[in-house]
Amino acid sequence: MRFMILVKATKDSEAGVMPSEELIAAMGAFNEALVKAGVMQAGEGLHPSSKGARVQFSGKNRTVVDGPFAETKELVAGYWIWECASLQEAIDWVKRCPNPMLTDSDIEIRQVYTAEDFGEAFTPELREQEDRLRAEIEAQQAKKG
Repeated sequence: MRFMILVKATKDSEAGVMPSEELIAAMGAFNEALVKAGVMQAGEGLHPSSKGARVQFSGKNRTVVDGPFAETKELVAGYWIWECASLQEAIDWVKRCPNPMLTDSDIEIRQVYTAEDFGEAFTPELREQEDRLRAEIEAQQAKKG
């Protein structure tokens, strides 16, 4: 099962306060353990929402709203993509994580949908398209690597 692990933002992360050398080293050691266990597939920190934008959809209309965004507790400051056998395994890994923030913080765990989750609506043609796109992404990443 794939999971997206969402590190929730804090006032400090939204203010652009960077982590200490000690926290960077602790997170590096945690990430190394994830990689050695075959769990981590991706992970990055995100700039504050003041450097971002949202696109709001209403019918055919699209409205761009520039950051920052008011509800800090609803924002994401970073993420991982993990492959785990279960939600419990993902929880166990998160519990081992150093606190990623300078203050109290939250990490949310969400399972990623698979093709099978969509049932009959995910036709063979759509499956073929997804497989082709995933292969193309992998080829692009290989060229950059």
